[in-house]
Amino acid sequence: MSGDKQAVAASANPLAELAFTILIPALILMQLSGAEHLGAVNALLLALAFPFGWGALGFARRGKPGWMALLGLASVMLTGGIGLLALDPQWLAVKEAAVPGVIGLAVLGSAYTRHPLVSTLLFNPALIDVARVRHALAARGTQEPFESRLRLANHLLAGTFFFSSAMNYALASWIVTSPAGSAAFNEELGRLTLLSYPVIALPSMLLMAGLLYFLGTSMQRLSGLKIADLLRRAAADN
Repeated sequence: MSGDKQAVAASANPLAELAFTILIPALILMQLSGAEHLGAVNALLLALAFPFGWGALGFARRGKPGWMALLGLASVMLTGGIGLLALDPQWLAVKEAAVPGVIGLAVLGSAYTRHPLVSTLLFNPALIDVARVRHALAARGTQEPFESRLRLANHLLAGTFFFSSAMNYALASWIVTSPAGSAAFNEELGRLTLLSYPVIALPSMLLMAGLLYFLGTSMQRLSGLKIADLLRRAAADN
């Protein structure tokens, strides 16, 4: 389920998201999978219900599904399918790698279109005063160097997802080795869910922060604008 954390759309309450997508499912899998409690199948279904329900709640709040949220919910369902059908646990490692890997390929492919995904995510009018930045770039004759930085940022963004994909596969292959559908499989899945946050999610967040810093400093240097002038809120207040 570690891939779910990257794919399910972010919530306005990160602590609640952390609880519903990581902590509660992991505790259920690790503590209630034994025959004396819920049993392996029931514990797995209950654990998966929390991230699935959280994603469904996000749908209701937004009014329409986002593609990343759909990918996250598909990941939850695949995890459940692997456990309920008692497939080879190696398929779990493949699934864990596939979710961020697919996103990385989509980001990389967008670099060869007119609208690289990094522009949609980071250089968009909701966050940045795009018109003001474009005008400043044109005045200084630095449009092409900035476009080159955007393309590089797009490749770096794809790289963060490929890093996560490789780490997901390695961690899942190392931790989850018991037959799917067993209590031991559930307990290992719970440990994977807990460990994936500090081992995978935090490094990915640091890489993303570095990417934001790179793009922000590039905009500032090439446009000649201050950081406060780049932000959409600051522009709206002036």
